Amino acid sequence: MFNRIPWIKLKKVLVSACLMGECVRYNGVIKTFKSHVLDSWHCRGQVVAVCPEVAGGLPVPRPRAEIVNGSGSLVLDGRASVTNINGQDVTRFFLAGAREALKLAGFHKIRLAVLKEGSPSCGSSYIYDGSFSGIKKPGKGVAAALLKENGIRVFNEFQIHEAEKFLKFL
Repeated sequence: MFNRIPWIKLKKVLVSACLMGECVRYNGVIKTFKSHVLDSWHCRGQVVAVCPEVAGGLPVPRPRAEIVNGSGSLVLDGRASVTNINGQDVTRFFLAGAREALKLAGFHKIRLAVLKEGSPSCGSSYIYDGSFSGIKKPGKGVAAALLKENGIRVFNEFQIHEAEKFLKFL
């Protein structure tokens, strides 16, 4: 006779695809974030990886982009824009990608995200100031802002242990 093992449905976590080693970064460079927490979530099938910029229709590689005159919440309100280093307005791609990330989170009933800090999509505590000079400023990226506005708790890769505690709390 077979032993019955109760099946436990584990909570899913939305994670920036670049942190998982996927080739989605603007410059095409793979920069996996090494973390035993991410590894264990991945092994248990809890990770739902997304790159909002790619999901929004941008290619890899692509010109670097930054939010101009605000942060992600102002982009969502139509009061700020996302421009690439060549001066092209790429706001629509960032908005589309943020909506795709939110759809994915909704489909998987996700309440927690770990996103790439500093990104104009995924930054959760800082982004770059729009001058393409490497200056950081407080703020959220477009996808991070949309997820937060919809009740999803957003952490960055440097807060992975806090994210792990929050996931256990859920």
